Amino acid sequence: MRKFNIAVVGATGAVGEEIFNVLSEVNFPVGEVLPLASSKSAGSEIEFNGKSYKVKELTNEVWDEHEIDIAFFSAGGSVSEKFAPVAAASGAVVIDNTSHFRMQENVPLVVPECNPGDIALYKETGIIANPNCSTIQMVQILKPLDDAFDIERVDVSTYQAASGAGKEGMEELVLQLQKFFEFKLDECEAKVFAHRLAFNVIPHIDVFLENDYTKEEMKMVKETQKILHKKMEVSATCVRVPVLRSHSEAITIHFKNSVDVAKAKEILSKAPSVVLLDNPSKKEYPMPLHATDTNDTYVGRIRKDNYRDNVLHLWCSADQIRVGAATNAVRIAQKWIELPENQ
Repeated sequence: MRKFNIAVVGATGAVGEEIFNVLSEVNFPVGEVLPLASSKSAGSEIEFNGKSYKVKELTNEVWDEHEIDIAFFSAGGSVSEKFAPVAAASGAVVIDNTSHFRMQENVPLVVPECNPGDIALYKETGIIANPNCSTIQMVQILKPLDDAFDIERVDVSTYQAASGAGKEGMEELVLQLQKFFEFKLDECEAKVFAHRLAFNVIPHIDVFLENDYTKEEMKMVKETQKILHKKMEVSATCVRVPVLRSHSEAITIHFKNSVDVAKAKEILSKAPSVVLLDNPSKKEYPMPLHATDTNDTYVGRIRKDNYRDNVLHLWCSADQIRVGAATNAVRIAQKWIELPENQ
């Protein structure tokens, strides 16, 4: 089998580290490994498949020095804006985890369980965009239900873990919890989040826009429509909660016609990358405890609305760093290598 030379930009970050873990777990056919990061992290080492690799500084020249087939970018939008086109011009396919290219018309935005055919559209720019973490787990659930019942509107409230802000977000929450037990919590200054996250919830992720929705909320609206190729109505309220890892979502779905709960559960039980966990009588429902360190989206609490036969309510949890970033990126790569030109 052909092997592919891999570069990971942001190799020392939370998502970059997880990309290496997932590549190893799925036995991806990796040839050369090139971990890249800022000058601050250059010289450190990462472990992959039992070997150590020295992290190199990300520069324009590095793409000429190495023949890279697949470049995973997870180092922030400004880094992707500057370096992703350079990597693509060198012949690599870029799988970008940032928001920078997601809504660019000629860049496919892909969740392989939903729109794998869009991957072939990468050729115009050499870039494939990875959606927002909250969008990914939601559309994995929406797609099979839309195919069966025809969705007209989605209302979602998210419960997003500190991991959504990377290592710094997790470290800030842990520090605040430690300070609580030292009776020094009031001394903690919020730096990563808008307010103290420990023992709090913050209905504010990313910047507020003119319509009073946040940028994070509008990502879910626009990305869902692009991935599913459907202008369904979507409204989101995104909330940061004091959970270390794995996002959860409460989703209300309006269908064109009456929906059958048993049929919906059966569909989701067979949906790719989705695990049905729905047994309230035994207190079995999705939680971050189930989702963390897994590659699946867990769904449960599925129930019909009390007043409308065409409305379902449900709850889901998924690991933001894996399902919401690294795992989806690797799954895109797995589909990309299946294209005829890569055989």
